[in-house]
Amino acid sequence: MEAISIRADDKPPTPVHVAIIMDGNGRWAQARGLPRIEGHRKGAESVRESVKSAIATGVSYLTLYGFSSENWKRPAGEVKELMGLLRFFLKNEVSELNKEGVQFQVIGERERLKPDIVALINESERLTAGNSVLTLTVAISYGSRGEIAATARRLAEMVAKGTLNPAEIDETIVSRNLFTGDMPDPDLLIRTSGEKRISNFLLWQLAYAELVFVDTLWPEFSAENFTDAVREFSRRERRYGATGG
Repeated sequence: MEAISIRADDKPPTPVHVAIIMDGNGRWAQARGLPRIEGHRKGAESVRESVKSAIATGVSYLTLYGFSSENWKRPAGEVKELMGLLRFFLKNEVSELNKEGVQFQVIGERERLKPDIVALINESERLTAGNSVLTLTVAISYGSRGEIAATARRLAEMVAKGTLNPAEIDETIVSRNLFTGDMPDPDLLIRTSGEKRISNFLLWQLAYAELVFVDTLWPEFSAENFTDAVREFSRRERRYGATGG
């Protein structure tokens, strides 16, 4: 994986955690008269570019929306091809991520995935667990409302067992029991393709994130696009509900 060089004096203030909704693969392919899966394959190259860009700009956490719980409703053939692409990524890309010091992990409903894919995910997470250059999280079979509901069930079970006092449940307790409990909340959300929706992605975690929407379709999302989004983030004043200076 070739590194991207950015001068120290050219770096804007860096978000710790960047989340990306990777949108536009299908439209990119259709505009070229190609099957939708070709857009997803081309989009995998943008994943590589985003990982390199995150490392180059000093981002510590990168979270990508890979496959939503709603995506299971897509035609069976497309879902099968997407799962095949996921297998290819896990078998062929994770070793390179490991060489670059990237910790890889997946959030979502793993029970809906095929056992061999779950095994590949588990092995990928085990292989990269000790890395610290960047934490790359891919949301697969993920929906934020489902995540919040699962967290509510988990807390209810703890209360029923007597290990948690209901009066102790606060925002910190909820956050720690989400799929992302071991990560800071995203500082910056990027969505490609011109759409301006969150689409059931990290609803709790994005409460104070800066949102940047770009018209570029995901297969064409470049290192320059990533850096531009980080620069846009650096120009904003984050108030967290307080008044400005």
